[in-house]
Amino acid sequence: MSKETEKQRWQRNFADLLQELRVAQTGVQILFAFLLTLPFSAGFDDTTGFQKDVYVVALIAAAAATAMIISPVAFHRALFRQGRKPELVRFAHLMASGGLAFMLVSMVSAVLLITDFILDRPIAFLLSAITGLWFLTFWAILPFARRNWGEDDVDDDDDDPAPGRCD
Repeated sequence: MSKETEKQRWQRNFADLLQELRVAQTGVQILFAFLLTLPFSAGFDDTTGFQKDVYVVALIAAAAATAMIISPVAFHRALFRQGRKPELVRFAHLMASGGLAFMLVSMVSAVLLITDFILDRPIAFLLSAITGLWFLTFWAILPFARRNWGEDDVDDDDDDPAPGRCD
């Protein structure tokens, strides 16, 4: 079995990252679309000042997530054929991470908005906190806890090289 070259590894890392961004992009765009239409739906006039504030947080966070998750495409266009794939992969990784953080804020805010509209506020806060913990469990806690699992078993399939390393 032949080892991939440094250039092939960066290309593979970028392709993998793009696949991940496609999944996140779909989710954030659906949420953003929902939030954009919400003020025009019946019943929005019945929301409280607090709910409108939560809505604005959810909307702005969804917009920020959308911008960050799509930004690697624009960055790729700017760097196209300049041989700067490592820089592109690092930038895309940071944007994907930031986009997911904003997506988390938007999702939890959307849950808070809706649950506060239909339930008592303490229950809405509780359900929103549980939602936030649920997302954090699957998006941060488990991935970071598993980061070094099996490191002794597989040495050449590291998709997230340390800064300065090209593996």
